[in-house]
Amino acid sequence: MSTGAASLIAVPIYIMLARKFDTRWLMMFGLACFALSMWSFTFITHDWGGNELLLPQVLRGFPQVFAIAPAVNLGLGSLPPERLKYASGLFNMMRNLGGAIGIAICGTILNNHTNLHFLRLTEHLNATNNPMQEMLNKTTAKFAAANGGDVVHGHLAALRQLWSLTYRESQVQSVADAFLFIAVCCVIATVTVPLLRKVATPAVRPADAH
Repeated sequence: MSTGAASLIAVPIYIMLARKFDTRWLMMFGLACFALSMWSFTFITHDWGGNELLLPQVLRGFPQVFAIAPAVNLGLGSLPPERLKYASGLFNMMRNLGGAIGIAICGTILNNHTNLHFLRLTEHLNATNNPMQEMLNKTTAKFAAANGGDVVHGHLAALRQLWSLTYRESQVQSVADAFLFIAVCCVIATVTVPLLRKVATPAVRPADAH
């Protein structure tokens, strides 16, 4: 099941629940589920596949309508029609601005934490690391055999592979850090929802009102 399919399934459920419950509580549910999804991504490894990604993706797609629709309603639902078009433009601008800031922060986390994790991992790649030495020896022998017994080039190729593996793992860990940051932001947003005022439908003015 894709994220889009999960969102489509959630739409009629949200419409039904919105008629019975305060949309603020539905928004809290959506944000909490989204936080849970982001937290589940923090366990990601380089060998994750479809089976591991299924549940986090469903948890990410299903609550989107529960988080987004109430936000629009709470932001615009109480405004009179003559102010709605201006408020809608401002709302969309702030949403795009928030997305740009979020992407920039996540990009910074990915860049800085990749370097941080790479340095931490390389601290353990030394002569006292027996498993690493065994891997280098086997990889060197394999590349040397493929290059006519050239041990020097085989050893360089083994070191390049070790560097690639270390960099891959540092990237995976930085992705997990970015997901953790998003999860924390969603938790903060969830607990602040009760502070929002309940939307009251604006009174309709009579046609002959002056």
